[in-house]
Amino acid sequence: MNEDRSWDGNWKVRLYERVRERGYDSLTAFAKARPAVPLYLLAEELGEDDVAAVQVLSGLLAEAERSHQVTRLVRDVLTRELSQSVPDGWPAVLDDANRFKVAKALGRWTAYSPETHKERVRQIGDALIATPPPPGWRPLGPDDELLRTLLPDEEA
Repeated sequence: MNEDRSWDGNWKVRLYERVRERGYDSLTAFAKARPAVPLYLLAEELGEDDVAAVQVLSGLLAEAERSHQVTRLVRDVLTRELSQSVPDGWPAVLDDANRFKVAKALGRWTAYSPETHKERVRQIGDALIATPPPPGWRPLGPDDELLRTLLPDEEA
């Protein structure tokens, strides 16, 4: 196993150098070209041994704040977390195993959401468990109709 060097040196500079090397002018553009790809895979693509998923998330959040697109990013992160935890879509039955997978995705989503959105994210997570979406539902991006209904854009 290789040593993790993700925090060595100026990781922000390294992150954006990798994004530009791949032909993108922003981390958001890079991520947008890879809808529903989990954050850890985006990080691996940018640098398997020296870019961490939390660094990708941090960069995406900073860009979303500058462009007033935080709510869209919050939806995007849920899409990526569900893709990672329940890749075949929302389970038809929330037995113990599936409940854990869904709870893991929703828990990470809550943890990764900025404070400005945490309460709403918790409410949405509770609502998804209480009234599940159709079996097989798998949002393919932040503009998914159900996601936009649950968490509409609020930024000006």
